[in-house]
Amino acid sequence: MLAFDFKFSQLSVLLLGNTLNLAAQALTIVALRMVLGRSLRWREATALGVVGWLGVTYLSAVHPDYLMRVLWGSAILVCNTLLNLSALWGGCRDQDTRARCLLFWTYVLAIALLVWRNLSLWMLATPPQGIGVPTPVNIAYVLLFGLQPLLASVGFLLLYNEILQRDLYDLARIDPLTGVINRLGLLEASEVLLTKARARRESIGVLLIDADHFKSINDRFGHDDGDRVLLELVDNIRRMLRANDLVGRVGGEEFLVLSPSVKEGDLLALAERIRAAVERTAFRINGQSYALTVSIGAAIATGNEPDMMAARRRADAALYEAKRAGRNCVRISAT
Repeated sequence: MLAFDFKFSQLSVLLLGNTLNLAAQALTIVALRMVLGRSLRWREATALGVVGWLGVTYLSAVHPDYLMRVLWGSAILVCNTLLNLSALWGGCRDQDTRARCLLFWTYVLAIALLVWRNLSLWMLATPPQGIGVPTPVNIAYVLLFGLQPLLASVGFLLLYNEILQRDLYDLARIDPLTGVINRLGLLEASEVLLTKARARRESIGVLLIDADHFKSINDRFGHDDGDRVLLELVDNIRRMLRANDLVGRVGGEEFLVLSPSVKEGDLLALAERIRAAVERTAFRINGQSYALTVSIGAAIATGNEPDMMAARRRADAALYEAKRAGRNCVRISAT
């Protein structure tokens, strides 16, 4: 529009250009927050756009004042940018993202440019009366501010790509029903825990938990109610764990707990707390109270083991011992 302003009146270029600019600013605020999963703040964005347009119109058509118009428009743009910065806050400390940091500093640059332009205009003895006037300040501002949307667009695409990659990563490692990690997630977590155990010369506790007679729940009440029982079972297990313990779903109604830096006695105490918590819980199915128990096999993995598979097999053998012992009990591998 600046390039073709000779075909239009200066006022129409000014009003239409600011309308498009303020609308784009508002849409960017909503779109960025939508991508980040934050509150959209569309009311604030709309209000800023309307107030900004009214102020620019008044200072252009009713009471023309170029310096005040630039100051007013800059203040509105700063408010819009601050809404974006609040959504991106903390992105540079997050090691899993670089796009948020790029976007954050791009918007900081935008505020710096607005401040620099206003200071430059107010310090000039004869300030220009429009951005189309080819002064050094206007030329530098248009060039630098023209790069800001390009940087923001690149950052926006990178951010969207990072979020998609993270979602795909989670989908591959999180059980969609229970929200705990799946077999792949457990395998990767096991390798990390085992590496730390070797460095610290510590052991890792392994618990294999199986819901007793769970097939009868599915057969009697259906899979939907069975899924709800599984969710409540997972909540019971999680409440008994420490902050650095992990629980994952091996398959069906079988779950694996990895508890780093524990001795045999501590591991057995943890298993017993889980078993007792499940036994005390009254699971609600179709308005009826249903009792559920679990059998637990335990094993200790040392840092000297090449992987966690041997400990998993020992915990599996201990689980079968618990089943043979009548279920609703804990057994630990002797070797």
